Amino acid sequence: MKLDDLVIPDTPACRGALEVAGRYHSPSLLNHSVRAYLWAAAYAATHDITFDAELLYVSAMLHDLGLTAEFDSHTVPFEEAGGHVAWAFCAGAGWSAERRVRAAEVIVRHMWDEVRLEDDPEGHLLELSTGMDISGRRTEEIPTPLREEVLERHPRLDIAKEFTACVTEQGTRKPSSLAGQFVRAGFVERVAANPLDR
Repeated sequence: MKLDDLVIPDTPACRGALEVAGRYHSPSLLNHSVRAYLWAAAYAATHDITFDAELLYVSAMLHDLGLTAEFDSHTVPFEEAGGHVAWAFCAGAGWSAERRVRAAEVIVRHMWDEVRLEDDPEGHLLELSTGMDISGRRTEEIPTPLREEVLERHPRLDIAKEFTACVTEQGTRKPSSLAGQFVRAGFVERVAANPLDR
């Protein structure tokens, strides 16, 4: 499997989501968002999982917007803030109310410990792929040549340092959030041990 074998949807909503991510994210977080989609699509291809590529791509591009200064919320966890941004973005893109809710759900659920494939294929894939990219969990399930190609085209840059700082700051300010729970459960150490950074 090669990078060119993966379906990267080309729709107005996908182009717009990539533009938004590029506008508000650092290069490290932008590449993380792109890799999150690519890992998800690759995993789905190797496990015969059917998914809505447009929904997953838009959700992947927008899933960490709640970490940015412009969209940070002092009242809700960053994944919920990102879900609200996605709902508004998707309304502007002309998506149905049901589809807007789905984008928000996928983004909120990416922080869950597990999202059942049967219940939410896109949520399952984004939860899995963001874990792959940030902590290196199950990266061996992505074929090595594809892994290397993705990392060459979308390098990790300072993602480990930057993401650790963002989540630690979120967890300190919002200790009851999933970010707070992650930090208390050894998140920093897992990120530092990510095999993708070796």
